[in-house]
Amino acid sequence: MAAAVTKAPRFYPADDVKKPLANPRKLKPTKLRSSITPGTILILLSGRFKGKRVIFLGQLPSGLLLVTGPFKVNGVPVRRVNQAYVIATSTKVELPALDLAKFDDKYFKAEEKSGEKVFIKLEEAKKTPLKAEYVANQKALDAALIPALSADLKAYLSARFSLRAGDRPHLMKY
Repeated sequence: MAAAVTKAPRFYPADDVKKPLANPRKLKPTKLRSSITPGTILILLSGRFKGKRVIFLGQLPSGLLLVTGPFKVNGVPVRRVNQAYVIATSTKVELPALDLAKFDDKYFKAEEKSGEKVFIKLEEAKKTPLKAEYVANQKALDAALIPALSADLKAYLSARFSLRAGDRPHLMKY
């Protein structure tokens, strides 16, 4: 028996319909830099807290780093940071046993706002207080971390990192 012959279509589209290519690559978890281990002091390079020194607590499932100031020492709350925007220093802190299970990517997501409510809120532009849950979590984390810090480390964490004219960052040892 002969194979069934398919009939040519009577209509051809004017433009070619682009067919998406199959992506054979699978997403792999972000590889953590070898110089970044829990307890390492990092220098933030961008964002609101640029130049601040923070303590690395762990890596989130998304690959972002979980860091904190502690807030009482230098004003940096628990936050997510991309490892491309930090410098790892050679200074390490001995971390106490911390429960970081509650700090996941959902914890940091902002609530979605939609429709006209957004425009109304922009006009009012009032500062909304943080949820009590966030404040309590930060206080608990600070209470666990601060006893592990010496007076010298507290001074080091509270000092901002900056470069002056003539500084050569590629030759510095952090």
